[in-house]
Amino acid sequence: MTMVREIVLKNGRIIDPDNNLDVVGDILIREGVIASSGPAAAGDRGRPAGGEAVRVVDCSGKWLVPGLIDMHVHLREPGEEYKETIATGTRAAAAGGFTAVACMPNTSPVNDNQSVTRFILAQAAAASARVYPVGAVSLGSRGEGLAEYGEMKNAGCVALSDDGRPVTDSQLMRRALEYAGDYDLLVISHSEEASLSRHGVMHEGALSTRLGLRGIPGAAEAIAVYRDLALAAHTGRPVHIAHVSTAESVELIRRAKNNGWPVSAETAPHYFALTEQAVADYDANAKMNPPLRSEADRQAIRQGLADGTIDAVATDHAPHSSLEKNVEFALAANGIIGLETALPLTLQLVREGLLDASRLVRLLSVNPARLLKVAGGTLSPRMKADITVIDPEEEYLYTADRVVSRSRNSPFLGHSLRGRAVLTIMDGVITHEAGV
Repeated sequence: MTMVREIVLKNGRIIDPDNNLDVVGDILIREGVIASSGPAAAGDRGRPAGGEAVRVVDCSGKWLVPGLIDMHVHLREPGEEYKETIATGTRAAAAGGFTAVACMPNTSPVNDNQSVTRFILAQAAAASARVYPVGAVSLGSRGEGLAEYGEMKNAGCVALSDDGRPVTDSQLMRRALEYAGDYDLLVISHSEEASLSRHGVMHEGALSTRLGLRGIPGAAEAIAVYRDLALAAHTGRPVHIAHVSTAESVELIRRAKNNGWPVSAETAPHYFALTEQAVADYDANAKMNPPLRSEADRQAIRQGLADGTIDAVATDHAPHSSLEKNVEFALAANGIIGLETALPLTLQLVREGLLDASRLVRLLSVNPARLLKVAGGTLSPRMKADITVIDPEEEYLYTADRVVSRSRNSPFLGHSLRGRAVLTIMDGVITHEAGV
């Protein structure tokens, strides 16, 4: 990480939906804080007293946006550091343009108490991105009894989830929403009807039949999504639906929002970039839960992003080593890495005219900050200088030697990508730099 007293980002396209700003101009960062942002903001800034270091970066042709925030990652520490650590995972985050990540609790041990939460934050003290721990909904994520939410919030948790496992007991989920609401914590739901998805390894359809693999029907997600939406309506407490993958789920969420129910949702880039065809050659790097779906589902996800039904793009970054992936497809672990590919994949939707640049920033920064109730999502003066500088046009081949994460399990290896973060700044400190 690079520390300078003052940074001037000049001649970039400033995209700041929080301030209704989309203009070519400058951003001045002084002592970790945004001093000014807008047309020629640093024009008469003067030099800081005492001759402190100043860095001027020409950002012509680049986008200057609030630091990206990923509200759904798996950092694997504690317990599976051979896959990823907080240090390596946040370096990957910075390389992808993220200044903050929210890490899911399915570690070993599970983050269901203040001791694990504090360990994570201690490990993250010198990380390349802010780390926001997400605590477990239930003790050990076993779905049998509620964890101690007040204790975890006081220790630093920003949300709750049993991600990786659904909360199958509806009464427990109801109580979780009520209890979490008392502490102003968002419940992030892994919505899955396990009796329908059990033993499935890919999307259920003609392709799964041809491949001889047990499928997971879209109904396994939609049924559980409806339950969670209904419980949010019943309790009046918000629920956030994680990794939405089906057309049915998108429509259910759209109707719930139209009804005024307190719901929000995210999807991951692989659900709008790929379909079940990615596993046609039994590529375990394309195996995940929920699985890649049909083309109709992919189009529904894209439309949900465009019309505001889906609030955020989150990576569900899930690193695994070759020990878990280089095995028979049915036995391979679920999950892919995504921190370093999320931005170019979402930029593709802008190039296709499905999203505008402001909507992209809302999906990747503004809305995650709002949903988690954390700092960020703005370029307002006097706010912490969390900024991502994006080259939307740079093209490159995404290969294993470019991967920053400790793991390499990505279905996008070998793909040509377009657009990347060239400078990531957290708290006024440069955490990633590439070609500026």
